Amino acid sequence: MKAAIMQPYFFPYIGYFSLIKHTDIFILFDPVQFIRHGWIERNRILKQNSGWLYIQVPIINKGRDVIIQDLIIDNSQEWKNKIVAQLQPYKKIAPHYYKVMKLIDEIFDKDYQYLIDLNYETIKRICSYLNIDREIFIFSKMNLKIEVANAPDEWALNICKVLDNVTEYWNPPGGESFFDKSKYDAANIKLNFQSVAINPYDQKLKSFEAGLSIIDVIMFNSPEEVNEMLDNYQLK
Repeated sequence: MKAAIMQPYFFPYIGYFSLIKHTDIFILFDPVQFIRHGWIERNRILKQNSGWLYIQVPIINKGRDVIIQDLIIDNSQEWKNKIVAQLQPYKKIAPHYYKVMKLIDEIFDKDYQYLIDLNYETIKRICSYLNIDREIFIFSKMNLKIEVANAPDEWALNICKVLDNVTEYWNPPGGESFFDKSKYDAANIKLNFQSVAINPYDQKLKSFEAGLSIIDVIMFNSPEEVNEMLDNYQLK
């Protein structure tokens, strides 16, 4: 069984979904410190005419000691309406605008107190839209008893050890520098780093803005076209 573990991003980029698609179990890792200016509560979409801008969920408790699983959404702000308004420029240029907005409206139709629940719902619904049928779990709700991690690369290793039949662990290439392959070899777990080729697609602008939220990808590409992108990767 192939496993992958990532922090719960908000409408993450396409490589995140390629990792989900090509593994058997995917875990949203939420018992770690929230780092501001990352991808937990925000992501990027196209800005009208050129460039990009952030869509963001406001957080009440975002101090240095708060862990991701405890992040509370500030629902006193009209953040859903703001994000929907920020997506309006896609209406004139994106062929799948109405389908995507229907999906986002369905996600936003629910009430969320904790950010982890919103991000989980978002990722699950995007996977369903793309016809990706995978097991996705929230670590803090799994009640797993794992060994204490003495190094950053041991969290994933110790989780894999207590799961049934994990033979491979997949990670994005950004983590390659701090993973010790010998630890995984000793546990009979193959360590793979997945690099996804993010090829330009037609955003109806003069220059291509790479690495945006999956929202941008599905605005301009059908689920079938997106799946072709998800399958365009290499392992190291």
